[in-house]
Amino acid sequence: MRVKILVSIDDTDDIDSRGTGELASMLGELLEEKQWGKAHAITRHQLLVHPDIPYTSHNSCMCFAAEINADFFDRYIECAGDFLQRESAPGSDPGLCVVDIEHLQKPEELISFGYRAKDYILSKEDAYILAERLNIHLSEHGGTGEGVIGALAGAGLRMTGNDGRFRGKMKIKNAGDLISVGDIKTLSKIETVKSLDGQLILNDTELIRLGEKVKAVMLDGKCTLLVFPTEINYTEWQTCTTQQLKVF
Repeated sequence: MRVKILVSIDDTDDIDSRGTGELASMLGELLEEKQWGKAHAITRHQLLVHPDIPYTSHNSCMCFAAEINADFFDRYIECAGDFLQRESAPGSDPGLCVVDIEHLQKPEELISFGYRAKDYILSKEDAYILAERLNIHLSEHGGTGEGVIGALAGAGLRMTGNDGRFRGKMKIKNAGDLISVGDIKTLSKIETVKSLDGQLILNDTELIRLGEKVKAVMLDGKCTLLVFPTEINYTEWQTCTTQQLKVF
């Protein structure tokens, strides 16, 4: 029997090392290489940037959803912890969170923790108390272990279905090319295209001009491309810049 899980990590890198996103990708590959389950796309979640919070560059954490054979749940957690202990950068403070979604009793408490981590300074004690109450795996694997805060927050934010940018840029066509919404869906993992304010869902015939970096976000649980109009009459749309997507 397979169960649905969330795997979230934080504070695994330094300025010169592989990023946390790459390690999250390797954790997904580890799950599949052992044939224990299937990993899905990684999302990056922005947390509070504050002088009292140590971070490498942006204070963001990484999370992915997966299905795993229930028989290998505990073994995967052990392997993931060993991996972070071994592969995280010296001086980093890596944390690991693994959530069994189907047995999570009060998801709203986990979600609340995620949102609070975007606006407030939280402590390891806050994270561990909540994880224990909700029976969520939370562990530290080097340094101060402060990464457990972001790891737990990342799982909560992923669970909302309305937070985070998908890791990497979408490889569709070249920058400046004009392409229909329908073709974007065919050529990528994008499920829906919306206006930047989220009010308008574009139909498959609408035309989009691609920017230098085509990034998708998580909205309503879907891989979503956000665009803005380049003409007053809304006959052509442009993909958003990284700056425009900073709120995600």
